[in-house]
Amino acid sequence: MSTALKNLSSSKDDFVPSGKDGIYGIVVSEWNREITEALLEGAVSTLIENNVDEKDIYVQYVPGSFELPLGASKLVEKKRFDAVICLGCVIQGETRHFDFICDAVANGIMDVSLRKDIPVVFGLLTTNTLEQAKARSGGEHGNKGVEAAITALKMADL
Repeated sequence: MSTALKNLSSSKDDFVPSGKDGIYGIVVSEWNREITEALLEGAVSTLIENNVDEKDIYVQYVPGSFELPLGASKLVEKKRFDAVICLGCVIQGETRHFDFICDAVANGIMDVSLRKDIPVVFGLLTTNTLEQAKARSGGEHGNKGVEAAITALKMADL
């Protein structure tokens, strides 16, 4: 497992470009809100730490992770963004619902990115348990929101 070898929040060995004068959108799922709010906090703080002005960070909530791609598409239509970050959390249950949602979200986010020609970052936790989600949203494995923000900064710098 890759996260066993790396704290997701650690970027000190990587070059992270400045986000100065950039405009960033963040689409956040309301489902599993305890987790997604922690992801959002990590993403916003990372953008600000890398010189993005707080007024240039736009946050849009959607009901669940399935709605992240459409939320990103709608956000991109409203304003010129350097990148959009999608944050959500899907936890494995007893049915195949998990598989369908994760696959649809991954494909949807990629489709928006390619159609709109803008980086749309996949910040979706796909875990087996709530404990794993907590470990990846500010716990022992860092914060996937931080990783998503760093990815957005790097992709916007292309």
